Amino acid sequence: MKFFIIGLLTTALVSCGTNQKKETKKNTPQKDSVKYTRNWESLKKHKTPDWFLDAKFGIYCHWGPYSVPAYETEWYAHWMYVNKDNPEAKKGKAHKIHDYHVKKYGPLDKFGYKDFIPMFKAEKFDAAEWADLFQKAGAKFAGPVSEHADGFAMWDSDLTKWDSKDMGPKRDVMGELSKEIRKRDMKFIATFHRHWLFGWYPTWDETTDASKPEYVGLYGPKLKKGDNKMPKSKHQLDNGDQSYYPVADKDFNDEWLNRLKEIIDKYNPDLVWFDNKMDIISEEHRKEFLEYYYNYADKNKQEVVSTYKFYDFAKGSAVYDLERARMSEKKEFPWLTDDSIDWNAWSHISYPKYKSTNRLIDFLVDVVSKNGAVLLNITPRADGTIPEPVKERLLEMGQWLKVNGEAIYGTRTFEIYGEGDAKVVEGHLSEQKNADNTSKDIRFTTKGNVLYATVLDWPQEEELVIKSLKKGNTLNKNQITSIQMLGNEGDLKFHEKEDGLHIVLPQKTGKHAFCFRIN
Repeated sequence: MKFFIIGLLTTALVSCGTNQKKETKKNTPQKDSVKYTRNWESLKKHKTPDWFLDAKFGIYCHWGPYSVPAYETEWYAHWMYVNKDNPEAKKGKAHKIHDYHVKKYGPLDKFGYKDFIPMFKAEKFDAAEWADLFQKAGAKFAGPVSEHADGFAMWDSDLTKWDSKDMGPKRDVMGELSKEIRKRDMKFIATFHRHWLFGWYPTWDETTDASKPEYVGLYGPKLKKGDNKMPKSKHQLDNGDQSYYPVADKDFNDEWLNRLKEIIDKYNPDLVWFDNKMDIISEEHRKEFLEYYYNYADKNKQEVVSTYKFYDFAKGSAVYDLERARMSEKKEFPWLTDDSIDWNAWSHISYPKYKSTNRLIDFLVDVVSKNGAVLLNITPRADGTIPEPVKERLLEMGQWLKVNGEAIYGTRTFEIYGEGDAKVVEGHLSEQKNADNTSKDIRFTTKGNVLYATVLDWPQEEELVIKSLKKGNTLNKNQITSIQMLGNEGDLKFHEKEDGLHIVLPQKTGKHAFCFRIN
């Protein structure tokens, strides 16, 4: 299945890149039929497809060898190597995950991250069961993390032996999930973090297995001490920060691109999502990815989406994505936010802090009212089972969407996103700064001549008052003919007054956000 030349491991990245170009050449459109070229102005002509504008809600999962220790964070693979001599050690003290690892598993020259791979067996993984759950949760697009920063590919790769088909589960995780997800009429997505591998492990540290040349295929290229730098914040980028920030060489860039091409050729993802730190990859390679993906899709009459964070792609060339964050106002462009079901981690850990179903639904409603969509991360265990509290929350979201989905799916924004007391704090990883919503918070969406008003908690009064729709307002130019509450039979009494639209409330049904259809 795969062919490796043992004596050439240190040059594997170069040879793999060459091989991949030969393999994918047959799929590359001929020059006279190419719709998109490798420049930003051409790539900006790509339109966000209607399916994405309609979908609003997707699910993905952080799942890999880092799920085995299940300790504190998916960054375990990184922090386990931060000993007292590592530049990231604070005040000369090893990271607590390093100390935990050494105590439980042994020194890092004897038991490194590679040794978790045989323990990652996924013996209870059932792609059909996962896809069923995603569908019941109301997701319209779904997929796995195809490769996290750890360098382990979750597909059957011809470019590396460090993948889920050759090691660990011995299964093509992406292949199995793509089939089952598409069977259920959901779009399949691939999420890609490989650029984080550059410096993820201390390949300079001779006291660890990460420095050994036989493991370069997993741990990445040998860098000098101190070459792992956290990505610059948007604030730093906006202010022209000039601090030292090493970027990848041609071999790493080529391998990054070739793996993406392989994912596209083998699995035809409808959406390719990227984590930040893509700025360590050359701009030419980033443009080449979009050129390849968009032309491949165009040739196959497939409508696709790619995403980016910060300034990693040119504005307008792909869909802008936030992380653990949301917009404070409605945007004229479609956007995405990715967040985890666990406040503390993106992968399964022993002591999770799950968000409530109410929080998850309110977040979705708020994001959609501002022209966004939500990509919710879930946290499977290493054996492939999904924790019951995660299942419960997903099924509760699905039950809510079954009743109220018409106010979410296929909707577009209103003149304003809503009204209420909630003040959103924007910024990367800012979601914990945002308080829970109340019955004062109302969010709007539209579909045809229908306006949906979703109140994020049940009012204490006998009437719901929507101040934005007061008598004589300039927002709603149409006469209101009737109002219903989704999930409740019959028309509701209402009155347009000087202080707002008054809706006489029916008996409460449901537990979470309450949607009113205003015709």
